[in-house]
Amino acid sequence: MIPLVAYRDNSCDPRKCTVKKLERAGFLRIVKKISQIPRNTLLLDPTAEQALSPADKHVKSITALDCSWEVLDTGSVRSWRIRRALPFLMAANPVNFGRPCKLTSIEALAASLYILGEQERAAQILGCVSWGIRFLEVNREPLELYATAKDSTEVVKYQALFL
Repeated sequence: MIPLVAYRDNSCDPRKCTVKKLERAGFLRIVKKISQIPRNTLLLDPTAEQALSPADKHVKSITALDCSWEVLDTGSVRSWRIRRALPFLMAANPVNFGRPCKLTSIEALAASLYILGEQERAAQILGCVSWGIRFLEVNREPLELYATAKDSTEVVKYQALFL
């Protein structure tokens, strides 16, 4: 079981925050400073040059950046050794439903777990929000394909089928 971490900068409503819900359910640990993010973690970063793939399944942990990307200093996270972007997926959250790549942190973490072979756990964490299972329904086909890829290059090739 891959440990989950989230950097949270308090830029969203704590009552609607999916990361706070995951923390309350005991699924992840929140850190409040970038310096507290484990250095050996796989950092989910949409600006990363490499896509997440099953080849990454031996990571020590997965960290989501639960913050506004408009205000995040991306230079402060570029030094992480393992940075990965998620492949093309559709949002199922109420705010961005049907919009490509506009995932909440819970959707991003669940997609990561699914691609890395922890499909049951992905469904389990999505159970923390009423609309969570809809994410798996909407993205079943791409997630299944991404989870069978051998590496990042193959994930990007599969992604092209959905663009």
